[in-house]
Formats: sequence, C-alpha cells, structure tokens
Amino acid sequence: MRRGYNWLNESPLFVQSACQVRFCLHKMSFWQPLDEPEITWCKAAHFVLPLPLKNMLLKTRGIVLRTVKYAETSLIADLYTEHKGLQTYIINGVRSAKSKTSAGILQVMSLTELVAYFREDRKMHRLKEIRPAFVYQRLPFEVRRSAVGLFMAELARKTIREAEENQPLFQLLYDAFVYLDETPAPFLNLHLHFMLELSGHLGFHPGGDWSTETPYLNLQSGLFETTPAGSHSMNEVLSAIAYQLLKCSRCHCHQIAMTGAQRRQLLQLLITYYQLHIEHLPPIHAHSILQEILE
Repeated sequence: MRRGYNWLNESPLFVQSACQVRFCLHKMSFWQPLDEPEITWCKAAHFVLPLPLKNMLLKTRGIVLRTVKYAETSLIADLYTEHKGLQTYIINGVRSAKSKTSAGILQVMSLTELVAYFREDRKMHRLKEIRPAFVYQRLPFEVRRSAVGLFMAELARKTIREAEENQPLFQLLYDAFVYLDETPAPFLNLHLHFMLELSGHLGFHPGGDWSTETPYLNLQSGLFETTPAGSHSMNEVLSAIAYQLLKCSRCHCHQIAMTGAQRRQLLQLLITYYQLHIEHLPPIHAHSILQEILE
C-alpha cells in the first residue's frame, strides 16, 4: 500500500502498490512516477488514481490436486503451491497434438515446478512454464499406491481453502507423496496417519493423551476423555490405535497393528471427525475405492 495525497481536501490518500499516479490538470492528464511515499503538494491537481494491477511472474513448486477438461484442448487445474497456497490455473492447448507441454505433467498428484502469470485480484491464472519437480517411479503404476495417493489428493483439495503461503503445509503434502512413491515398507496405514497429520495443519489436531483413565477420543471436542460421547466417540481400541498413529512418524506407521475391519472403521470415523470440524466439507469419494483395493 502506497501513500499519496488528495488535493481536494488535503487529506492522505492510499493507493494499492501502484508505481505511478495520474494527475488531472483541468482537461489534461499525465502520468507521474510515484517515487516517494509522500507526493509533493500541488494546487493544480484534482485527484490521484492508482494504476490497474499488473501481472507478475510467480515461480514456485506446486502439487496438482485436480484437473478438469476445458474447451477442446485446454485444462483447468487446481494446484497447491509453495508460495501462494491453493491456486487455479488454465493451461491452453495442453491436450492438443502440437502442445509443447505434456498433459502427463498435470496428472493428479504430480509434483511440479512452474512459472505463472499472477494477479492478486484474479481467481484463475495462466501458466507460462511447467515441468516435473519430482518424477514418480512407482506411484502412478501401482494400483494400491495410486489409490492411497488419490485419496490424499482429494482430501487435501476439499479441506485446504487458503490462497496464501503455508510452507509447513506444503512440505507435508510434498513429502507425503514422495514417501508414498519411494517407500519399500507397507503403506496400508499411511492414509490414516496422513489424515491425523493434516488435521494439525488445519487447526483441529486431537489433543490430550490416551490412558486407561482417558480411553475415548471425542470426535467433537478432539480430546481423549474419561467417558464416551455416544456416536461422536471412538471406542477404547480404536482410540488407542489413533493415539499410536498420532505419536509415530510417517515411516513407522506401518508398524501399528490393526485388522482390516479396524482400519475401515478408523477411516470412517476420521472422515466424520473432519466433517465435524470443517464447515460444508464436500463428500469424500476416493475412500470407498481405497477400502476395496487395500483389503
């Protein structure tokens, strides 16, 4: 925000990040650089106007969370970016045979480096360049890994709404996808660990400690409590499993033992937990496919 002067009433006037202002002198007007915070007082000037906001080039890493076909050859993509949070981009002609950009770079879960034209007053931006930041070796080619990754991507897309920088959240998502691609260890519990980890970045991480005195996780309060709260509580066994997931690292979550039935129940309860804490959360669809593939 830059400070100018309103010569009609000699009061301060603020203009948004414009590097020039227009002086209107009788019926003539001209542009004058705004080099100093304070503009020299001038009786002949009537008012000051900010220049229209201009495109800036943004270079950042981004994670593709959703793509939608647009027109005959274009795509609209939602990416979670390192420097601007959740952003929507239109990529013209990417689905045409003559396109220099491969549509494969824009598959859901892709980790990219991009240069985009960016304006603060727009909800959709245009890509100038995009390339892979990390090339998957397993994730797109193994059905089980893909199912887990698609669930993680859908959950992130429907729960993250801020269009602003959040470096820890970006790194969580980026590292989780890289780990899913690279790990030789079992990953049957990874989506559950991811849900609990993501909840902390969204502001409703479960609190307190599981013990024989507080064996129930209350989904509404997000706390381990002494007595169950009806349908909004996990039972003692699932609460203990959730607590183990909360306390372990991503690379050790596969060591937590649970049956297939317990895994399904815990997934459904964690989705309920998200629904209780995120207003107007859209339905999550990928988990039904995930359950069928993992079991």
